[in-house]
Amino acid sequence: MTEASENRRTVLVAEDDPGVRSTLDQLLRFEGYRVLLASDGLEALELLDRHSPDVAVVDVVMPGLDGLALCRMLRRRGDRLPVLVLTARHQIGDRVAGLDAGADDYLAKPFATEELFARIRALLRRTTDAPGPAATDVLGVADLTLDPAARRAHRGTRPLDLTKTEFDVLELLLHHEGAVLTRTQIYERIWGYDFDTTSRSLDVYIGYLRRKTEQDGAPRLIHTVRNVGYTVRAL
Repeated sequence: MTEASENRRTVLVAEDDPGVRSTLDQLLRFEGYRVLLASDGLEALELLDRHSPDVAVVDVVMPGLDGLALCRMLRRRGDRLPVLVLTARHQIGDRVAGLDAGADDYLAKPFATEELFARIRALLRRTTDAPGPAATDVLGVADLTLDPAARRAHRGTRPLDLTKTEFDVLELLLHHEGAVLTRTQIYERIWGYDFDTTSRSLDVYIGYLRRKTEQDGAPRLIHTVRNVGYTVRAL
């Protein structure tokens, strides 16, 4: 039994297919999780307002309010609930759409049960593991600052509206200011497992961070080291 299972964490499952929903319910309960079940995004929102799940597993295609719309709604209202999106679509563009909507991770159908569990555990670890610096430390480079305790980041006086994953990636880079972190190091620290080497998830998040930190022509601070990884530094 995993540590997450022993702590009886709660998983919200939003899936319109009764068979898939029932299977996920059985698998997760057998693994030791509490499970909340929703057949669409609107029902999921109602459960979220009444309960406090630790992570959500959300199908993309659902009637009423689909998975991507649900993610966007959660992020707009400031909800940082970790979200794993399930999709039957395997194109990079579809996966990027899920991340762009505010999802923390995606898993393509059909998937292996152990991979589902691994990704849920990784998302749960990210909500409970303390980051490298002490909670009172404010990180920064040039005019970019990040307060881990308050979960706030600024470029100069301008606040940055970051998703949970964007914040975590930026915090990791700032904690290792000037050092080059490999893609594998970042994936293992942020996602908690080794991604497929063809995945573009990290590139997507780096692109989001650059767009937000370089607004109004601000100098670039997040740099690519070709064939190695990424670093944050003022040139």
